[in-house]
Amino acid sequence: MKEVTPQEAFELMKNDEDYIYLDVRSVPEFDAGHPEGAINIPLMHYTPSTGMYPNQEFHSVVEGNLSKDAKLVVGCKSGVRSAQACQILDQMGYTNLANVRGGYGGTVDNFGRTVEPGWNTLNLPVSEESDASARYETLSAKSKA
Repeated sequence: MKEVTPQEAFELMKNDEDYIYLDVRSVPEFDAGHPEGAINIPLMHYTPSTGMYPNQEFHSVVEGNLSKDAKLVVGCKSGVRSAQACQILDQMGYTNLANVRGGYGGTVDNFGRTVEPGWNTLNLPVSEESDASARYETLSAKSKA
């Protein structure tokens, strides 16, 4: 699997408008802030009562919205879920994938020290707003249409 830093992901997207930042974090995480221009298809859902649980519609929502040859940079909070998502996407036949190491928030060691800075910690463009077409609810509905 190809891996890129958040800065490299930003450069890919800046230099080639065909690149899509696929944010696989939960809807509440995405709503709290995400890379500018990202779309949200969570690998895992979150509710306070149940915590994290798998998104059973991940495959169908991805296939309903993204072509197999789409240029995807895949990110999450720290790079773990996005690496898992890249493996799943690869098995689904997606061919142009890059996992964003450090994700949105960065990777820290057991002492809380930053090991790999994230999109947000590098002060790359972020947004708490998103076009309806980038939101999971819209993407999920489109995949069922």
